[in-house]
Amino acid sequence: MSWLILSSGLLVLLGSGALLGAALGLVGMILLHFQGGGATALAINSVWNLLTGFSLTAVPLFIFLGDILLASGVSTRVYNGLTPLFRRIPGQLLHTNIAVCTLFSAVSGSSSATAAAIGSIGYPELKRRGYSPSMVVGTLAAGGTLGLLIPPSLALIIYGATQHVSIGKLFLAGILPGLMISAAFFAWIIIRSRIGSRVVPEGREAMDWAEVRRGLTQIWPLPILIFFVLGTIYLGIATPTEAASLGVMASIVLGFSWGDLTLGKLWQAFKRSTVMFSAIAFIMLGTAILSQAVSMLALPREAVAAISEIGFGPYGILLMIVLVYIVLGCFFDGISLLLMTLPITFPMVMSLGFDPIWFGVIVTLLMEIGMITPPVGLNLFVLTSITRNEVNLTEAAWASLPYWLILLGAVGLYTLFPGLVLWLPGFG
Repeated sequence: MSWLILSSGLLVLLGSGALLGAALGLVGMILLHFQGGGATALAINSVWNLLTGFSLTAVPLFIFLGDILLASGVSTRVYNGLTPLFRRIPGQLLHTNIAVCTLFSAVSGSSSATAAAIGSIGYPELKRRGYSPSMVVGTLAAGGTLGLLIPPSLALIIYGATQHVSIGKLFLAGILPGLMISAAFFAWIIIRSRIGSRVVPEGREAMDWAEVRRGLTQIWPLPILIFFVLGTIYLGIATPTEAASLGVMASIVLGFSWGDLTLGKLWQAFKRSTVMFSAIAFIMLGTAILSQAVSMLALPREAVAAISEIGFGPYGILLMIVLVYIVLGCFFDGISLLLMTLPITFPMVMSLGFDPIWFGVIVTLLMEIGMITPPVGLNLFVLTSITRNEVNLTEAAWASLPYWLILLGAVGLYTLFPGLVLWLPGFG
């Protein structure tokens, strides 16, 4: 009966166009009322515990940090500073998109913010130089996904805060996988530039090492900002929330002194981040109620037992969970999907004996895959709007397919070799 209420309730409410947070919370209330009793008191307790959690306060701060960087034009300076470095490498300035997305991810924490910030700079510039528009969009969409994995990652913060997993260790766990995936993106660009139709302009610009040095010296404030955000966490100086606060203050100082930030732009960034966090928080409220109901009724344990009776072992069940995430990623954005599914998938995976830090990275990778999976691949929509539909959604999806496969391969690699994820947290 509980499974029937859960599945039919979500199907009906989501199909009716109800807001995701309202749909999740209402289904949780129905489950608590008819199956557990005392729905209102339990729901209020779940929401209170969530909103008073200290770790969760880092989420709006990191969103604000990303919006400040976008408003201040810092991303433009970083892009221009790194451009001379890649002029003689096969693939040329396409590598700049991945490199800048990787650096920007280390201070932003948001996939769509990273894609928007770098895309608004990179697409018009590379199109003007004669690069394939679809290839440019593919690199930007893929590079933007790194914002979900490379710390400070909103997905990892929300995962850690809601599932009571160390956010500091999750951040450490995301570094090596994120850099490895970034390197794989670089490798694919080199391969693609040498085979198939032309995607970069003919001839290579001469390498001017003096210009390279000038470009790299121009981005010196960014490592300082990365230290404020990440170094203080890893050195044990600050909690993630305190580090986010330091990052916001540092980004405001850099925005005014190094970028183009004004009080008006700062106010607009504050309003955008407030609206974004409000949407996320509303979903989290519904998730808290549903999570309480699912936990009380032991639905994940029942699901594991039922699947085990079919003959699937732990990795077989994990494969089914991965497939479900890939399918749902076609219809939900990353953060919504994460919040909607964790009440069921997290206890299931923990009961199978997998490491919670490792699963945090795996589920974040699956969120990244969803960000470039049509029809609701958020990064694809962001970038097609930036191109003003010069590259349509279908073209953007095909251009992103190699990177989609790289991300899926990374899920398999880190499942076979979990030490790649858990090595750095082991030193924490």
